[in-house]
Amino acid sequence: MNVSSVILNWKGFSDTKECMKSILLANRSGINLQIIVVDNGSDDGSYERLKKIKLDGVSYEIIETGKNLGYAGGNNVGIRHAINHGADFILVVNNDVTVDMDIFSNFIKASRRFGRFGALSPKIYFAKGFEYHRDRYSDSQRGKVIWYAGGEIDWENVYGLNIGADEVDEGQYDKQTKIDFATGACVFFKTSALRKIGLFDEKYFMYLEDVDISVRLKRGGFEIFFVPDAVAWHKVARSSGIGGDLNDYFISRNRMLFGFKYASIRAKLALLRESFRILASGREWQKRGIVDFYLMKFGMGSWNR
Repeated sequence: MNVSSVILNWKGFSDTKECMKSILLANRSGINLQIIVVDNGSDDGSYERLKKIKLDGVSYEIIETGKNLGYAGGNNVGIRHAINHGADFILVVNNDVTVDMDIFSNFIKASRRFGRFGALSPKIYFAKGFEYHRDRYSDSQRGKVIWYAGGEIDWENVYGLNIGADEVDEGQYDKQTKIDFATGACVFFKTSALRKIGLFDEKYFMYLEDVDISVRLKRGGFEIFFVPDAVAWHKVARSSGIGGDLNDYFISRNRMLFGFKYASIRAKLALLRESFRILASGREWQKRGIVDFYLMKFGMGSWNR
């Protein structure tokens, strides 16, 4: 069984190396593992340092894009490489994520149970010290604070919601369940499903491309499951930051893109009204996101930082 792990690097050598280390420590019994690192136009020497890494026992490829293609475009480079080199399954994982040693074995078990799946998602905790509300938790609770225990789409407000976020894990999300979307932070794709429905939509650049591909998988006849025995830890928002102009721009624009593509007429009308309100009184980069949506300026759009 051939499994490729795609890791996107953008000025994050230390995180990428730690992510790779966790993957290499994982139980790989019965699988042929390929690690594909895509450098997304880093100008901090990451690519040169990544090229020098030598791995024993696994195939290792480092691909340079030459410019920042965003989450969607950068990962698509790695996914295409994996597909072209015979991957049966593809683990797409953020470079600021580390995985549990049994993540592959638990995903493979779930893949055998759920034959019609298109994507599987693990239970993801905040990495210690990266919780949104750090003062809320004791030392013994850190590392067990949930960031994601499945994804749910709020169609009325056109948001993707992480189930269980900020809750301490006490076993309340230990059941394998169907979910609305698989988070792009760590997702296990079936290659044959991607061949049918396509890869990430690069119009998004970043944010909501994971919800979009999940909707396309489901409309293509595939199911998406949350697999709680598969576990990962996320240093949340290491590359993009929490809040701020970047979030304002891409979330404002991409909610419009996603909503007008998939949502009900009622939700589209609500988005339309909300866009007028943002144009009148929103923050600068929220306004730019709305304007770019109407100008059909996608990909990186007006974001030039």
